[in-house]
Amino acid sequence: MADILFENDEHRCVYLENLCEGEMIPSNQHIIIHKSKGMLLDPGGHKVYAKIFSAMPDFLLPSQIEHIFLSHQDPDIVAAINGWLMVTNANAYMPAIWRRFIAHFGVDGSVMDRMQSMPDEGMRIDLNGCELLAIPAHFLHSAGNMHLYDPISKILYSGDLGGSFCDYRFVEAFNDHIPHMEGFHNRYMASGIACRLWAKMVRQLDIEIIAPQHGAVFRGKEQCNQFIDWVETLEPGAESMQEIYQLPV
Repeated sequence: MADILFENDEHRCVYLENLCEGEMIPSNQHIIIHKSKGMLLDPGGHKVYAKIFSAMPDFLLPSQIEHIFLSHQDPDIVAAINGWLMVTNANAYMPAIWRRFIAHFGVDGSVMDRMQSMPDEGMRIDLNGCELLAIPAHFLHSAGNMHLYDPISKILYSGDLGGSFCDYRFVEAFNDHIPHMEGFHNRYMASGIACRLWAKMVRQLDIEIIAPQHGAVFRGKEQCNQFIDWVETLEPGAESMQEIYQLPV
């Protein structure tokens, strides 16, 4: 259920998967730990909440969670956010345009002041001395979407971008992995322009791992660069569905 994607004396990146069940879309959860303080990424729904909460003491206590990162507004990202805010003193960071929508997931009024809005341009978030970068990924797939870059581990947490449906945890051969991503990206990513802007932006980062919220993780610069190059070529969303825009027969 858990892998350590990166670890040194001060910093640890934990990868949790296979926590979903039944008809729930499979998703990955991540914890970044720096000097005994943590950030929980895209914590998911209520059934996932219980499993993360049970697994967390192997890595740190819930009271040591300082930040919660919400890449966008989907239920597989935020449905259990009220529970996490109730059992921690963490601040939750989310794209600004979704703050009042996320409140519909039953966020108690007493913790809304800890729901922090990220501007469209992104921001830097301090995790106990480690400066994490929240960077724009709008329309990939959400209209307000953020990715998170950890400069110590050199991991880019890419949310739904890079998502796949496969039975392995790490990509071994990039070209063989493409069929597991194509359908998802063509339907759920909204804009080829956004894909190209994202690729140009993230090439400025030193990336060793790209960790999506669904499916397998990309490891090593070669795989990460192959994925970025692939994203740059996509014409998804409306571009891929032009023939669908017809009245039903």
